[in-house]
Amino acid sequence: MELKDIQIEAAGNGFPTELKRIRYKSGLDGMDDWAMVLPPKEGAKWLVCIHGHGSLGDQLYTRKDIRDWYLPRFQARGYGILTPTLRGNAWMSPPAVDDLDGLLDLLRNEYKAEKFYFFGGSMGGTSNLTYACLRPQNVAGVVANGAATDLVSYISFCRKGQDKIPVLKDIADAIEKNYNGDTMVMRAHSALYNWQALKGKRIFYAQGTFDQLMPVADARRLAGAMAEERGFAYVEIPGGDHDSPLFIGLAENSSAFKPFDWMEGTASQS
Repeated sequence: MELKDIQIEAAGNGFPTELKRIRYKSGLDGMDDWAMVLPPKEGAKWLVCIHGHGSLGDQLYTRKDIRDWYLPRFQARGYGILTPTLRGNAWMSPPAVDDLDGLLDLLRNEYKAEKFYFFGGSMGGTSNLTYACLRPQNVAGVVANGAATDLVSYISFCRKGQDKIPVLKDIADAIEKNYNGDTMVMRAHSALYNWQALKGKRIFYAQGTFDQLMPVADARRLAGAMAEERGFAYVEIPGGDHDSPLFIGLAENSSAFKPFDWMEGTASQS
């Protein structure tokens, strides 16, 4: 899907000097939206980082813990970085898929991008797995941290817990709104039902067993379905909470980063 009225401008004060903000209208329905682009110093390898629920396309730069841990590592690996807003809390609904198609085409045309890797947690991790199932030709590899694999059962999970954890109501409401309550479309956008499209992809998927926002049971179901896939690595963190997968494989004085080493095919599972 082609984007319309594209404007590429400086991101502004407080952001990396090379960072650009892309404003555009969706080619699907004309919706105004934006994304941020940090071009690579050289090369054609890009990382797509989709934000979590409640955040926007600048999360990588405005959430300090993620920025401090990840941004220098991404740049050291030579990635260009795309951080799209994608309609806010859209959970990779059909319009969000079309918009992301357009953004990747824009990167190909404007920056000669050739290969796209995907990184994200929570809604971002869920969205990455969904997009990889729907557009495997656009995805070289995925790191997903604490992701939902079945949107229909995830809504039920959220409804059961929403009285104790109010954000779960917001999540369930957002998914139902963006999918117009259509369970068939939700299943078509759920990795658990479409995992065969992920065959041959390098995927690193981490999940905490005490994650109260993402059900470990659904993670295990996908891991079971893909158990024979050599490119699929599932790491379960005993006692881990929602944020635990974000920092797996990170070390203060090490350039090695197991999730990305796996995704790029430079490391084996151990």
